[in-house]
Amino acid sequence: MKEAKFVFIETKIEGAESTKPSLTYWHDAWRRLKQNKSSMIGIIIIFLIICFGIIGPYLTPYSYSDQVNEYRNLPPILKLYKADDDLYLHVSKDYNIFKVSKDGRLLERLQLDKNKRDIINKIYVYKYGDEEIKLDFSYNLLPTKQGYDYDYTIEYKGQVLTEPWSSKLNKKFPFGTDELGRDILTRVMYGARISLLVAFIATFVNLFIGVIYGSISGYEGGRVDDIMMRIVDIINSVPLVLYVILLMVWFRGRGLTNIVIALSSVYWVGMARLVRGQMLSLKEQEFVLAARTMGVSKMKIITRHLIPNAIGPIIVSMAMMIPSAVFTESFLSFIGLGVSAPMASWGTLANNSLPGLTTYPYQLFFPALSIALTMLAFNFVGDGLRDALDPRLRKG
Repeated sequence: MKEAKFVFIETKIEGAESTKPSLTYWHDAWRRLKQNKSSMIGIIIIFLIICFGIIGPYLTPYSYSDQVNEYRNLPPILKLYKADDDLYLHVSKDYNIFKVSKDGRLLERLQLDKNKRDIINKIYVYKYGDEEIKLDFSYNLLPTKQGYDYDYTIEYKGQVLTEPWSSKLNKKFPFGTDELGRDILTRVMYGARISLLVAFIATFVNLFIGVIYGSISGYEGGRVDDIMMRIVDIINSVPLVLYVILLMVWFRGRGLTNIVIALSSVYWVGMARLVRGQMLSLKEQEFVLAARTMGVSKMKIITRHLIPNAIGPIIVSMAMMIPSAVFTESFLSFIGLGVSAPMASWGTLANNSLPGLTTYPYQLFFPALSIALTMLAFNFVGDGLRDALDPRLRKG
């Protein structure tokens, strides 16, 4: 019997190192981005804010313009006074008395008896069924009563209340109400829609203009590059925010369209400079020379070879442009050049809260917090993308 010329051996060899599957550029970038905890936190915050603005308004019973005047200037946390076993009262900064449930749900505003109020001695009388509730808020106003630890007292059935029984979250208006009785939570949700919509549209328009402009300038070079970059220098000679303000004034109107046009008209210059620098370094590579030799058109070389190779810095720059656009839109709305009333972006809400800032600070806190969280989240993501898309760190 003839011996076999070939002998099969086991494919698995002990001690041999197992090779890992090769990762593409984008798979490797995503792997490193996931390792950046601050970037992942930023992505989660951005996702929650987008859901907050898109889905949130459908979950509230109010719109951004609904006014409930009897509940104006109410805080998100209610201080309750226990007047009876089933009677809990809250006194607003406007010296209105509200009947509140034990868990913090507003039930009704008590009616003021104008015939029995004493304006001179700062005593108001409110009706509660057949009973009266007397509110004395003269302790910080009249010299004879100054020096007490409380600002007012509530008298009901001979019992005088000076200290609140408990503090409860406002179940009806979780973020409180403004001077017209509008729900701040709902208005912040609609403000998220406006601010993010303007920011995203303006950013993508700036991305498109900046990439095209910078690609042509960097690839052509010579006199074309000089002329195009001098135009950019002229635009950069004046602060871009001032350009936007002048354009908004020139439009003589407020609205989303005018804000997007104003932001898109000048904010592309930073992207154009970045892309031009990338084009100047990439156009000297061998693959560009090979494409030229094969007769590929300039437009195809730019769109199919140069821009895809510069996509990493472009994405990072775009992520950094979004918080800048959010802040600029909020600033324009803050100075009165934003959307028209009763619509409100975060900047408009911040502007409306200024007259009562010392008395009702919560009206400024929530829109300001929304702006800060959005900008912080996008900056976290931008920093993570910058590290993840850096080709020098691929082996790290």
